[in-house]
Amino acid sequence: MTDWCDWKWQFRNRIRSLEKLALALERPVASLAPCRPVIRSYPLAITPYYLSLLDPADEKDPLRRQCFPDPRELSFSLGGMTDPLGEERTMAVPGLIHRYPDRCLAIVTGDCAVYCRHCNRKRMWREKKPGGVRERLQAMVDHVARTPSIREVIVSGGDPLLIPERMLDWFLGALQAVPHVEVLRIGSRAPVTLPMRITPELCAMLKRHRPLWFNTQFNHVREITPESAAACERLLTAGIPVSNQSVLLKGVNDDYETMRDLLYGLERISVRPYYLFQCDPVRGTDHFRAEIWTGMEIMEKLWRTISGLCLPRYVLDCPGDRGKIPLQPFSLLPERRDGNIHSFEKSPQMD
Repeated sequence: MTDWCDWKWQFRNRIRSLEKLALALERPVASLAPCRPVIRSYPLAITPYYLSLLDPADEKDPLRRQCFPDPRELSFSLGGMTDPLGEERTMAVPGLIHRYPDRCLAIVTGDCAVYCRHCNRKRMWREKKPGGVRERLQAMVDHVARTPSIREVIVSGGDPLLIPERMLDWFLGALQAVPHVEVLRIGSRAPVTLPMRITPELCAMLKRHRPLWFNTQFNHVREITPESAAACERLLTAGIPVSNQSVLLKGVNDDYETMRDLLYGLERISVRPYYLFQCDPVRGTDHFRAEIWTGMEIMEKLWRTISGLCLPRYVLDCPGDRGKIPLQPFSLLPERRDGNIHSFEKSPQMD
């Protein structure tokens, strides 16, 4: 099917309503009534490609959990915040987050091919940006140009690959023309949710802006498909390193075997496991947040059993300049007692 391989067709034919979701589930629309208030607050979007990877009838399917609306998104029993990383407070100009002295993050769009229900920027899904795209991006370039400490710019969103390709090309070029900008980085989940977007033409354009790094987000081994592997290979062949930033999600990847299989799969397609994030305390994501000690125990076992090439850094991202706090397994370190060193298998703090 020619249309299936066309990323624009995939984008146009996303599931955006409960009526279309009911068809996918083969259920009456009335049965999804509890989800209607959810999508009024947090819109629904699933590409046909990503839908084809999951079992829509299985409520425990790890891919379905990431993209289907859930009434629990409107439950705030554990609190949570709309902006858990305090990004709005650190915007030098609208859309440009400057949390660290040497780098900044440009939110060029709030749109995504698939709206991930655990997203820490859900607040932006319905947000309308004032002014034109070019004007907003130019203001970001101007701030970078007058801030000599910035050596790296991360282009993110939403998904930056959804803005017009010529606009993205211009923006990357404008940033690269700033003398003190040394490195560009793109954050996009397109290889996972819309791999058709990673076209040879896009890769050729991105190649012109090297040194450029590409970060994506695979959360489950079933997301590694021939299509997503080919998308990553096109980027790699263009000389663009690809790294992965997973999120630890309850019911998706919060056990050793699932995480191990994901990391092995990433290694097979030459995608570097970079970070494993503790799920941010976003409002309405209580059902996704695993305990930190669960993540520590998973990382401990991974550290003992798999190749170092497969190991991500498990971190808790914090607001302000505290940044990413490593959540390191440490039970293999020796313990000193009475002048002697004794190894132990498990930290007393983990009991």
